[in-house]
Amino acid sequence: MNLRETISWLMGTIQRSLFPYIEECWDTVLTEKQKQLVQILEIVQVERFVPKKAANQWMGRKVLERQAIARAFVSKMVYNYPTTCSLITALQETPNLRKICGFEKKSDIPSEATFSRAFQEFAASGLGDRVHHLLVETNLQSELLGHISRDSTAIEGREKPVSKPKKEKAAPRKRGRPARGEIREPQPESRLARQVTQEAQESLKEIPGVCDVGVKKNSQGYQEIWIGYKLHADVNDCGIPVSVVLTSASVHDSQVAIPLMKITSSKVDYLYDLMDSAYDAQPIYEVSRGLGHVPLIDKNPRGREILPMAHHEAVRYNERTVSERFNSRLKEELGGKNVRVRGHEEVKLHLMLGVIALFADQLIKLVS
Repeated sequence: MNLRETISWLMGTIQRSLFPYIEECWDTVLTEKQKQLVQILEIVQVERFVPKKAANQWMGRKVLERQAIARAFVSKMVYNYPTTCSLITALQETPNLRKICGFEKKSDIPSEATFSRAFQEFAASGLGDRVHHLLVETNLQSELLGHISRDSTAIEGREKPVSKPKKEKAAPRKRGRPARGEIREPQPESRLARQVTQEAQESLKEIPGVCDVGVKKNSQGYQEIWIGYKLHADVNDCGIPVSVVLTSASVHDSQVAIPLMKITSSKVDYLYDLMDSAYDAQPIYEVSRGLGHVPLIDKNPRGREILPMAHHEAVRYNERTVSERFNSRLKEELGGKNVRVRGHEEVKLHLMLGVIALFADQLIKLVS
């Protein structure tokens, strides 16, 4: 079965078997939002990825509690609750939501401190990345994708920005040609040039991921400044996120393009790379073509006149709006604006829970 047929079969099974069974056992009718949550949790199945036991745990509550907490954290993204406290309140006040997550009684709901410790465990184990990787492998690996749209979005943090170390001023280079016998130091290799031959993970290790200050121009041409991070994502034509990378806010978009291309190419087969003018750099074109793709990148004028895209290229380039819709949905509907945790690992997990919820919801929209 292809992707659409697989999801259609799954949704039909849930509606014919699971919903009637739930409503019969619980004697309450599910709301549309609760049905959406059940479908998302059935696709994601985050509880399968919960560690069997915490590294330092030899006593305490059962693993089933951790599985229910993991489902509750996905629910927090779907309902866009701003805090864990508001999630716990909703679990206490809404029996259906509580049971969907896996808590039978109010007394089964752990304290906020337990939720916090579980979140730290999940972040340390890379829970969000592992769930997302399997979702892509299961649902997209056998598909041929047309376009991958690449873009980033600002993520505001709630921590003190890390100060950048001051760069030492390089000694001024002599102008003109070197004299006979004179040996000059070669220009240092740029990060983009190194990335051409590096493995994706090796390139990502060089890119900072701490909280710092970012600056960008908005759609009106005004500068915006924020403290936090930047989320870079590769999105297919259906708005499904294929690869996601979190960096410091100050990292330029072009610095993440090559490792993202390599990561996405290792997961799925696709034809076109769509990027805006921030990615207009020769090494990015070279790597895209070397991976068997066609790069469609908006030209950066850099103070000179440029030729517009051909009509057929411009039509394809318009598909890049899916990345903007992905960023908007993640921030407005799925917790991207409610980052209240600190540190790269925990911020990444918070965002990845929203990403996997969005992934599942986009799959559902394919058959609705």
